[in-house]
Amino acid sequence: MQAGNAHYRTGKDVPTTLAVFPLAGALLLPGGRLPLNIFEPRYLQMIDDVIAGDRLVGMIQPRLDGILRDDGEPEICEAGCLGRLTSFAESGDGRYLIALEGVCRFRVTQELAVKTPYRQCRIMPFVGDLSEDPTGREIDRLGLLKAFRAYLEANELEADWDSVSRAENAMLVNALSMMAPYGAAEKQALLEAPDLKTRADTLIAITEMVLARKNDEFGSNLQ
Repeated sequence: MQAGNAHYRTGKDVPTTLAVFPLAGALLLPGGRLPLNIFEPRYLQMIDDVIAGDRLVGMIQPRLDGILRDDGEPEICEAGCLGRLTSFAESGDGRYLIALEGVCRFRVTQELAVKTPYRQCRIMPFVGDLSEDPTGREIDRLGLLKAFRAYLEANELEADWDSVSRAENAMLVNALSMMAPYGAAEKQALLEAPDLKTRADTLIAITEMVLARKNDEFGSNLQ
């Protein structure tokens, strides 16, 4: 896996501890690109620190059940995605505009007691993400494109279909998963899918359920 100028080939290329950025509804997947607007002081410091270090940040969602720690901070999900900071700009008003490129998913094994204002965890990387997923050749590409096109049309949205049609399978599945405007639970299900084929099947199923629900609501409104 290449992210920016760095190559990550084995688990030894991935750190065992990581600064994490809990953000509900945000999905980063291997090979994907996630732009972020950083303005909280603790995360401004986090970006300063990771730029001075290995440029790696763990994107992770707060736990879906809303459970809080004793200090009022949310507990976090068990799985997230490691991203390399590949783009950085200062806004001029105290914010950082950054982009993370997905490297691999990880599982949190321990949240660390740290003095930094941002949180850090000990992690176990999904090393399979660092190499090509063989199930990428088995995805229902036509079904995925059909479902996503139907979603866009139902919501009067547009996409660059020339670029979409040229994307190779892994990039297509992960990009559409990140673009999909679904909730935190759906995003976590897409993140935790064991392989590309399962992620594609999950995205198709979620999209079809959303479309069916929208059609039911439309039919009810006509009665």
